[in-house]
Amino acid sequence: MRNLATLISQCGRDANYRLGEPFHAFAIKSANRCTLDVWNAIIFMYSKCGLLESAVKLFERMPLRDSFSWNSLLLGCLVKREYEFAFVYFKEMYSVKPCPCDSTTLTTILSCCAEMESLSSCAMVHAFILKNGFESEVPVGNAMVTSYFQCGSSVSARKVFDTMSERNLITWTAMVSGMVQSESFKESLVLFKDMQSYVKANYMTYSSALTACSRLQALEEGCQIHGLTVKSGFEHYLHVESALMGMYSKCGSMEDTLQVFKVCKEIDDVSATVILAGFAQNELEEKAFKFFAELVNSGFEIEAEMVSTVLGAFGSTAPFALGRQIHAVAAKRRFASSTYICNGLINMYLKCGELNDAFKVFRCMSSKTQVSWNSMILAFARHGHASQVFDLYKSMIDEGTEPTDVTFLSLLQACSHTGSYRMAMELLDSMWSYRITPRIEHYACIVDMLGRAGFLNDAKAFIENLSCEPKVLLWQALLGACNIHGNIEIGKYAAEQLVSVAPDSAAAYVLLGNIYSAEGRWVEKGRVRNKMKMMGVKKDTGVSWIEIGKETHAFAVDSLIHPDAEVIIEVITQLTAIANDRIIMMDADLINYDLKYEMSLLF
Repeated sequence: MRNLATLISQCGRDANYRLGEPFHAFAIKSANRCTLDVWNAIIFMYSKCGLLESAVKLFERMPLRDSFSWNSLLLGCLVKREYEFAFVYFKEMYSVKPCPCDSTTLTTILSCCAEMESLSSCAMVHAFILKNGFESEVPVGNAMVTSYFQCGSSVSARKVFDTMSERNLITWTAMVSGMVQSESFKESLVLFKDMQSYVKANYMTYSSALTACSRLQALEEGCQIHGLTVKSGFEHYLHVESALMGMYSKCGSMEDTLQVFKVCKEIDDVSATVILAGFAQNELEEKAFKFFAELVNSGFEIEAEMVSTVLGAFGSTAPFALGRQIHAVAAKRRFASSTYICNGLINMYLKCGELNDAFKVFRCMSSKTQVSWNSMILAFARHGHASQVFDLYKSMIDEGTEPTDVTFLSLLQACSHTGSYRMAMELLDSMWSYRITPRIEHYACIVDMLGRAGFLNDAKAFIENLSCEPKVLLWQALLGACNIHGNIEIGKYAAEQLVSVAPDSAAAYVLLGNIYSAEGRWVEKGRVRNKMKMMGVKKDTGVSWIEIGKETHAFAVDSLIHPDAEVIIEVITQLTAIANDRIIMMDADLINYDLKYEMSLLF
């Protein structure tokens, strides 16, 4: 019968209840000869396989039970996510005399607390542990640390850790990863450094420490940990490789990121996604597109996360043709129905200026999130389609999706374009009903609206009556309105206020200079330009671009940002010379024509 119990237990570990059921039938036929170990093995098998109901039925028929019986049932509750039932059985177990609770019982029930993210339940079990003297058990301490972190109490986890008389690798790893989870990155690295004196780290510890370096952008510490992974032989573990690439890319070192990627023994979708994200985060969009194209052409299994990441790399200068190709890849891989892929496609089309294509994707979405609605509402607002903005907002509310601060920002922008001041103020007031506090950007829309309508004094008063700080956007909006209406008095006042809160802002000088030039006051404009130079403030350079085929070419005045700039300048110079020669020839022809005409009048 001992061999039978071993076989049934193995069926549970392999999650193969179909193979175990005949053994259960045999046990029933041989009930008189079956030992407690056999019945426990059957409960364990059903629990591991997620068949909690079968495990409970057998458990309730058992005349004798021990710790293993109870623990197997608690395990079944954990596997089946029936956490409340787990606490019911834990309470019933505690009432049995003598209490069969052991360290396995407590680690299982603490895992239930962690899954529930119930801090009160975790504290209750902790009290039971202290009362019954289990705090010296290392597995129990480890489970408490993990559970407290999962429940969001890093302080309690640290207290448990500090009071543990004995710690092992699991303890230290739980602390290092838990501190990363709670965003205490510096403390995580301090713990990782301390643990080197006690135990050797494993691949999970290294990946957590590297994640901490990534979030802190601590390149030097990350390089040191990289050296430790090589020394300990963990550098080719998938988790470690992904963490290394993530760390280097977050620290802006894409060369090192690619070096790690090249020596990867196994390339998975996580590694490829990290590379794509690294290119996007470091403003290397073209390399991201090229890398994605190489993956597709090589037959690499493209996953949804990769498509989402490369869509996120799209900026205003990204090639539209490539965006369509990525859309085709998403459709072919059947990702186009995914909500977050659709959100990525919408944003991609909007950045490429293709409002109609973005709206087509939006309309076909079976499930829309706040991001979906906000993206389309913002797009229509920026294109000046106010009626579509408010129609979408009404549909959003009707479908039960709550607006966000971004939604109201788009609505206020639409009101600004149409001059609907009353509606804008109603929307501003309604934000509070959704528990949304207006930001400076919302108030800037009101100022812009009043300014566009010519109510400059009202806009000025609105800004001065607000208690929020800083008011850079507000004074900038007012100054822009003064530029439109040529109001030097208020414009000068707004410029002074803007310079006082943002002395390095080029907008104050440029807009005030435009106001003076519109009035023909060239001396005052010259003073503004001189002051701008004296303060070391530079105007942002405008960039123009054109898409030819699948490639985008960007140009700026007095800049050599284009790789073929010298050749282009030479061609333009030649064309200009030819054009000038033709103008001179045309002028000569006109002069000759005028002379002939005048001579004809004389004679």
